[in-house]
Amino acid sequence: MDIFSPKHLLIILLVVLIVFGTKKLRTIGSDLGQAVRGFKDSMKEGEREAEQPPPVEARQLPPQEKPQDKPASAEKANTTEKTSV
Repeated sequence: MDIFSPKHLLIILLVVLIVFGTKKLRTIGSDLGQAVRGFKDSMKEGEREAEQPPPVEARQLPPQEKPQDKPASAEKANTTEKTSV
């Protein structure tokens, strides 16, 4: 004997219809369909992005380092050492 024979599936369907009602099942079905459609669209978009390199504007270049300025006190110390020697 099968667990899911046509009789069992019909009884389950009737119980679900009685508990939830047709309007609620319709909204659940449409919401589920939209979720699956959105998932498929995002998967296709991800595949397209993986195939194409990002545009030049979107690429992030590493920031260029600026030469660090010495603090004013260090410059004064260097000038005083030169004059005293």
